[in-house]
This record gives sequence, structure tokens and C-alpha cells, in this order.
Amino acid sequence: MMIYMVKLGIIELFSNPVFQACIFSWFCAQFLKTIINLFSGKIHGLKTLFEFLVWRTGGFPSSHTALVTTLTTCVAFRSGLSSDVFMLSVCFLMVTIRDALGVRRASGLQAKKLNELGSELQEKEIIDYRPIKEIMGHRPMEVVFGAILGFFIGLGFAVL
Repeated sequence: MMIYMVKLGIIELFSNPVFQACIFSWFCAQFLKTIINLFSGKIHGLKTLFEFLVWRTGGFPSSHTALVTTLTTCVAFRSGLSSDVFMLSVCFLMVTIRDALGVRRASGLQAKKLNELGSELQEKEIIDYRPIKEIMGHRPMEVVFGAILGFFIGLGFAVL
């Protein structure tokens, strides 16, 4: 009985139009990001191509912003602008955008500087340094385009 309930829950999740819109939005943003990086010569193998297509963060457009904007747009159409769930999704959108522009960007820039400093100190044989991962946030234009993409995808799913 429990396995049946889990299967039913998974089927309901994947058949939910809001969930479908969000996944589509995220995939579109990641696909655009992959194409841009492919033509700019930043992808040098199948593994890197797969990483960009599925998981890589940062870059143009912001897939996080696109997904959450799609969610907010769909909720607005389905539940109304005065609903509690719309207010929750707007707050979630604001936190996501703030994180993309502020926290993740700042930590990525700090990681880059730490790696530069560590490399200099290693060259002078002061320390043995292993670089840390530089996860960059987004520039404002990357977030704006992600929001525009997410809005139109959400609009498309909401009116169809």
C-alpha cells in the first residue's frame, strides 16, 4: 500500500502543470547557458557539456531566477495575486534574486581572490595551497534575463 502511495505521489508531482512549467523553465535556461558556453569555447568535452546542461551555476541566464519567476507567475494565475501562496512565492523570488546577485556573487569573488593570493604564496613557497572552488553568482543582466524568460514561460503554461 505504501509503495502505491509513493508511486501515486510521484505521478501527481510530474503531472502538475506548475511543476512542469518550473522544470521546463530551468531546462530552457540551462540549455541557453550551455549553447552560449559552447559557442564561446568554454566547453571542451562531453562531461563539461553535461555539467553545463544539468548542473553548472552562474552565467547567462540565471536558471534559478527563471525557475522561481515561472513558479511565481504560475501561482499568480492559478491562485490569484492576493493569495497567501502567491505572497510566499514572491518572497521566495526575492530571496532567490538577492542570493544570486549578492551572497553567491560575493562569495565567488572572494574565492577568486583567495585563489589568487594562495597561488602567489605558493609561488613564493610560503605555503602549500590547493585552490578552492569558485562558484560565481550572477550579474544583474543575467538575473533580469532569467526573470524575463521565467515570466514568459510561466505565462505560456498558465494560459494554455
